Parts: sequence; structure tokens; C-alpha cells
Amino acid sequence: MTPRAKTCWLAMLVLALMLPIAAADSPPLPDGFVDLQEFIPSLRLELRYCSDKNFTGRPVAGYLKPRGIATREAAAALKKVQDELLPFGLGVKVFDAYRPQRAVDSFVRWAENREDTLAKARYYPDVAKRDLFREGYIADRSSHSRGSTVDLTIIELSSGAELDMGSPFDFFGPISWPASTLVSPSQRANRLLLRTLMVKHGFNPYAQEWWHFTLASEPYPATYFDFPVE
Repeated sequence: MTPRAKTCWLAMLVLALMLPIAAADSPPLPDGFVDLQEFIPSLRLELRYCSDKNFTGRPVAGYLKPRGIATREAAAALKKVQDELLPFGLGVKVFDAYRPQRAVDSFVRWAENREDTLAKARYYPDVAKRDLFREGYIADRSSHSRGSTVDLTIIELSSGAELDMGSPFDFFGPISWPASTLVSPSQRANRLLLRTLMVKHGFNPYAQEWWHFTLASEPYPATYFDFPVE
């Protein structure tokens, strides 16, 4: 074997050995879905359900890695929002996007366990757990599982600081309603900026959460996916 052939053979061997590792690190997504960080490199992620920083107080089933996933259509619309914010030194930060059905199922089990109130003081101090279904905070189906819903906020790109929206992400209560008068005028203006841009680029808002938007022309309006986030 010539030195050149030997070099090529070694390169091919190294590549062959690396491929399974890459596949294991980033499994291919189903057709029609994209990695948000790859699709919008300037976007920031803080995927709360991969951590204990959420209303359950622990990592959620189905979230194996902090990877933002969405349908290609939702990602393309979100990129337009990001492109409008960038000239002002602003951008979006995503808290959640595609959510496996198994994660939704785990929320239902959590809500039915009245004794589990680990994160109550931080996320739902004024709502009894028995009322979470009735008041619309927990359901057995989520638009997130259809792949075209995102939970997000606006940040200053230079510092990473979030614009003050008046209540934290995933806080259960009237103060989190987009039209709430319990927040200051500047906080309402920040919410309005987010809402205006999201609606302009094809998303519908949700009346009880300032951070929650679903693509109006979502490609899978009746399909609830369950592949893990990994």
C-alpha cells in the first residue's frame, strides 16, 4: 500500500469510527423537524424541562438533552422574528418547543399527585393543585407535541438579560396572562413587542401565557408526536 493510499484508508477508518458516535450524540430528527439552534444560530436556548427549573421541580420525562426542536415551518417563522430583533441588539430565548407526549403524560401524573408540591412556592403559589386542570394550566394534550408551538421571551444579546415581562416563565396565575393589568406599563410594552412580532410572522398567542405561541398554519394540526428530545 502506497503512503497516499494508506493515508486515505486511515482517514476513512477514522470517519467510520466517528459516525456512530455522532449519530448517538445527535439522533436524526423525523422528517419535517429541525434543530432550532442549527436553523437559527443566534437564537438562545434555556430548555427548562431538562432541568429542575420548572413547575415540577425536577427534569421531565422525554427530555434527555437540552435540544430545541420544532417543525421546519415553525423554525422558519421564528427566524423572521429573530431577524427583526437582531438590528436592535435583541433576540429570542426559547424555553420550550417540541414536547414529547410522554412529557405531557408525566405532567398529568404530576398534577394528579396532590402531595407533590416541590415547586409550588415558585410557580403556582396561589393555585391549588386540584384546580390546575380546571383552570387550563395542565391538559392531557399539548400543542407543543405537534411541533409548532414555542415558549419564549426576548433578551439583550450582549448580556443575555431577559426583558422584564412582569412574571417568570411557567408561572401559573392571572399575572401571566398577556393582557394582565397586574404588571407595569413597561412590562406590558415588552409583552406587546413579543406578541406583535410573533403574530406578524404567523403565530397565534395563548390567552393565559405571555410566552406561548403556536404557528397558525402548523403542518401537523392533529398529530401528537412522542419521539424523545435528544
